[in-house]
Amino acid sequence: MNNRFERTGPLTELASYPQWAQDMVGACEEAKQGIVNHELWDLMREVRLSRQATRDFMAGIWPVIERFPAYMAHNLLKTQFGRSPGETMARRWLVRNIRVEQNHAEYWLNWAEGAGVPRWDVLYGERAQGTQVLADWCEEVSRHDSLAAGIVATNYAVEGATGEWSQLIYDSASYAQSLPADKRVQSLRWLQLHAAYDDTHPWEALEIVCTLKGTAPVADEVDHLTECVKRSYIGMSVTLDRCLGAYHGVRREVSEVA
Repeated sequence: MNNRFERTGPLTELASYPQWAQDMVGACEEAKQGIVNHELWDLMREVRLSRQATRDFMAGIWPVIERFPAYMAHNLLKTQFGRSPGETMARRWLVRNIRVEQNHAEYWLNWAEGAGVPRWDVLYGERAQGTQVLADWCEEVSRHDSLAAGIVATNYAVEGATGEWSQLIYDSASYAQSLPADKRVQSLRWLQLHAAYDDTHPWEALEIVCTLKGTAPVADEVDHLTECVKRSYIGMSVTLDRCLGAYHGVRREVSEVA
């Protein structure tokens, strides 16, 4: 029986992928929506995010931004050209995109500076407790798990949800106008790229994972990949919650005084 997967439908339509992948995406949708609909994005879009929470967000997410090329490099080391169609596809894709991710780190620092957070603070300042959860998980799965698990947890899950929340911020005229006029374009560059570029990037990652696993992987493998996706979403949620800790602390203090 031939279980090899070759996509024939459109890249960005879930129906183009095996049933097991469709089930995985469905099982993780609720956790993903917890990221896309997180309170932090509304506060940021409406320019109501406190200075401290903004600083904690920029500094707290930085380890993931800075290490993302390394996560992909760890996965690249698991590949061997010609060993399987999935590995060959993954190798080409990872080599091409690692360099792109390096540029994204610089764009993140530009965004932080436009939002009033000094570059030094992002690079070397103290980070809010608990914001390391996502970075630690991405490091763990990329270093020690399978190629499929590493790609589905980082390039599919993390980048997929990021593409959706970054679109929300980028579409906010109020947020754009809150940035200094002379730095606005460069400050929005990271958001602009992720709101558009990453629209297909996670789908490409999903195609690689499906090519690696075929049309009918064993149930335990599917369960593991599903758990990896969920852990990425949970790690994102915990990190965002910790970034908002200062905001909620200030809000509670104001409420108590009132």
